[in-house]
Amino acid sequence: MSREAICQLLSEKINTLINKEDKLSRLLPDITLLYDTQPWPRMPVMYQPGVIFLFSGHKIGYINARTFRYDANEYLLLTVPLPFECQTFATESVPLAGMRLNIDVLQLQELLMDIGEDRQFQTPAAASGINSSPLTDEILCAAERLLDVMTRPLDARILGKQIVREILYYVLTGPQGGALTALVSRQKHFSLISRVLKQIESHYTENLSVDRLAAEANMSVSAFHHNFKAVTSTSPLQYLKSYRLHKARLLMVHDGLNASTAAMRVGYESASQFSREFKRYFGTTPGEDAARIRGIPGV
Repeated sequence: MSREAICQLLSEKINTLINKEDKLSRLLPDITLLYDTQPWPRMPVMYQPGVIFLFSGHKIGYINARTFRYDANEYLLLTVPLPFECQTFATESVPLAGMRLNIDVLQLQELLMDIGEDRQFQTPAAASGINSSPLTDEILCAAERLLDVMTRPLDARILGKQIVREILYYVLTGPQGGALTALVSRQKHFSLISRVLKQIESHYTENLSVDRLAAEANMSVSAFHHNFKAVTSTSPLQYLKSYRLHKARLLMVHDGLNASTAAMRVGYESASQFSREFKRYFGTTPGEDAARIRGIPGV
């Protein structure tokens, strides 16, 4: 079977399974199925660490001057939470179909322990928190088996985790495996910046200065700026602003908060400043944006 035919088959399997995703998520919590027949314009998004495999359709991610296309040839690997912009290309005839693999750090640690000091395992040093990498035949084969077992709850519960581990292994031993290795190591700047990002995630409502964040990374302010941008492709203050705006957006969409309450909840002292920055970042007012997102199926 050709690669194109395999991807078509995987897309059809996902379309069949997508309505059972709530039940499947309890059996395989680290897997999220993706399926859409509607294109979406370029818009800001906030992705958590994970691997996104697409077998049909494609997305283009934009982060400052960098662009990432992920499709049936390249998957997307994120090892830090990143706000960026994304455009979705999908139609009824060529839907967006794929899966997202959450990165389980404990499983990753166990995998690295099993690999041990094997000389055949060599990964380049991690430079960025977002990368694309070739979608190999080995990953496609494992994805097909994973989707097969997901049609049978007992098989999904018993065999699914092993196949997820296999896919994680192929990503780990692939060209961007160094980014995964850096997640569980204490080496170099990558893990230090990852620690700062976790600090932002836990304390984004507080008055976080660059000096405080640099101290958390045990770096000078200039070194911190340089290393932070190398990992996230943005500055510390821009990242913090983006993170707060995305959090406020979620509060308005999912919790029904108004703009001023959401602004205060994420650390803004001025509701008018929040509204200005929100419109500058998302291209629309908080109220208009929340109403639009609530109208999107599945959100």
